[in-house]
Amino acid sequence: MYTIEEFDNAKTKVLKYILYKKRSEQEVKQKFSNVMEEELLEDVIDYLKEANYINDKEYITKTVNNLKTLKNLSIREIKYKLMSKGLDKNDIEDYIYENKDELEEYEEKSAKNIISKKIVSMEIEEIKQYLQKKGYKQENINEAMEEYNS
Repeated sequence: MYTIEEFDNAKTKVLKYILYKKRSEQEVKQKFSNVMEEELLEDVIDYLKEANYINDKEYITKTVNNLKTLKNLSIREIKYKLMSKGLDKNDIEDYIYENKDELEEYEEKSAKNIISKKIVSMEIEEIKQYLQKKGYKQENINEAMEEYNS
């Protein structure tokens, strides 16, 4: 067991960590598992989840929005990045399903951005293969390619 003071100190440490930058529950566990007793850490995480400081579903939305703003990625690459953060696979799948149209549009736009950068140094077929390797869906590659085929 632990004291209220220990709980408050632990809560303050974790809170500083997640207020600096939004974190997933798994990231918090990884960061503090070696420095905090497991029961204390679990209770702190539960408390912060109830207070909505840790919310993996919100975290998924924010992370995807940041990725969409900063990078050109396929939906599959976004999924892998989220999974690498230790997020629940079902939550990720749900998010992708619920935002399917928006993500498809983003993927197509990403493919167009990549094509316009690579068209100067690569053949069309090479670019298609590159996009396929990155996990882009064939129909989004075809849509993006239409501009360059005409």
